[in-house]
Amino acid sequence: MANTVIGSTIVIDGEISGEEDLTVLGTVKGRIALREHIHVEPTGVIEANIETATITVEGTVTGDIHATERAELKSNCRVVGDIRAPRILIADGASFKGTVDMEG
Repeated sequence: MANTVIGSTIVIDGEISGEEDLTVLGTVKGRIALREHIHVEPTGVIEANIETATITVEGTVTGDIHATERAELKSNCRVVGDIRAPRILIADGASFKGTVDMEG
């Protein structure tokens, strides 16, 4: 599978959908629905509801996250929104405000 990168100076306002991995260094506003992995780099900012298989957050996410496999919040990330995933990892130092639903 290919990996799409949204560069640090790019701002996207709208909907992103597809079946590729996505790396976010810039800003995405709207809605994201991907079947693969999303990686939010430390400079990445997402203001959107997210549906994906797996997500790793090192930057900032404002919006609800629904991951069918795993959600990982690294230290120094900031997440405001509800997380629903069967496996959720929250590192020491991560900032998280919302609810967690570990569906079976």
